[in-house]
Amino acid sequence: MLELDKKVFGNITTKEIIGSDPPEIPNTKDNLEKELTTLLSKLESSSKDNLEKLLKEQKIAEDHINSRPGAMALAQNKIKLFNVYNEKYIQKIKEKLES
Repeated sequence: MLELDKKVFGNITTKEIIGSDPPEIPNTKDNLEKELTTLLSKLESSSKDNLEKLLKEQKIAEDHINSRPGAMALAQNKIKLFNVYNEKYIQKIKEKLES
């Protein structure tokens, strides 16, 4: 059973990604874009330990969202969109850890 109120990308919850509401375009895309901007701005002042913790948490969130990829009732297009934004965020965390 998925935790529907679990925050998986900033303040965005599981139910917002896998559910039919809000719609993918424009709402979910706009929400993901805003959250990505907020999350990236917070990376600037994060310590290496905090970055490692964030990376681990985002990988857990990714696994959480993708744990039922074949369930046709889920909003597959929004899951794909989440994966795009999540990957951008994970990549920035990795870049910051390497710098």
